[in-house]
Amino acid sequence: MDEFLIKMSAFLLILVRLSGFFLTVPIFSYRTIPNTHKVGLAVFLAFIMYYTIEIPTALQFDEFYIMLIIKELMVGILIGLTAFILLSAIQIAGGFIDFQMGFAIANVVDPQTGAQSPLMGQFLYIVSLLFLLSVNGHHLLIDGIFYSYQAIPIDQPWIPFGEGEMLSHLVKTFNSMFIIAFQMSLPLVGSMFLVDVALGIVARTVPQLNIFVVGIPLKIIVSLIMLIVMMSIFIMLVGNLFEQIQYAMRDLMRIIGGGA
Repeated sequence: MDEFLIKMSAFLLILVRLSGFFLTVPIFSYRTIPNTHKVGLAVFLAFIMYYTIEIPTALQFDEFYIMLIIKELMVGILIGLTAFILLSAIQIAGGFIDFQMGFAIANVVDPQTGAQSPLMGQFLYIVSLLFLLSVNGHHLLIDGIFYSYQAIPIDQPWIPFGEGEMLSHLVKTFNSMFIIAFQMSLPLVGSMFLVDVALGIVARTVPQLNIFVVGIPLKIIVSLIMLIVMMSIFIMLVGNLFEQIQYAMRDLMRIIGGGA
C-alpha cells in the first residue's frame, strides 16, 4: 500500500508540472485547443515520464508534499511563461510596423488568446506558428519540460526567488523580447522612415499636392512590398528566436535547480 501511495504521489507531481506548463506555453495553452485534449495530453505525457525519470522513494502525503505540489505548478508555469514572453516579441514587432503603416488603430482579436493584437502582428504571429509547427518546434517545447526533471528534481522543495540570478534572468528575458522585436521590425520601420522623409521633401517642394491623401496609400504599398522582400529574413529571425527560447528555458531550469 505504501509503495502504491509513493507511485501515485510521484505521478501526481509530474502531472501538476505538466499542467502548469500547458497553462502558459505557446500553442498548447491556446483557447482553440479543447481543455479535454490538454488534460488528456498532460496525463499521457505524465504516464510516459513516470517510467523514464528517476522517482524519489521518500514521498509522503503530508505538509511537505503540499509544498512540492505548489513548487511543481510554479515550475511548469515559469518554464512555459518564458517561452511565451519571448514569442510575444513577434506581436510587439507587428505593433511597431502597424504604427508606421497607419494600421495602429485597426486591432484584431486574437482567437488563440482572446486579446486584441496588432493587425500585422497577428499576421506575422500566425506565420511564425506555422513555421514552428513545420520544423517540429512544439516537440522541442515538450523536450524542454521533459529534461527539466534532470535540472529540477521532484523532491526539491523550493524555488530560489530570493537570489539575484533569478531576477537577472527575468530582466534579461524581457530585454531580449524587445531587442528581437526591434530587429524584426527594423527593415520595415526604416523603410517607412525613408518614405516619411521623401514625403516631407515633396510637401515642401510641391505645396499644391495633398500629402496626406498620397502618403497613406503610398506607405501601405511600400510596406507590403518590403514585407514580401524581407520575409526570408523574418523567417531567419524567427528561427533564431526559437533557439533563444530553448536557451532561456534551459537557463531558467538551471537557476531553479540550483545550478544542477
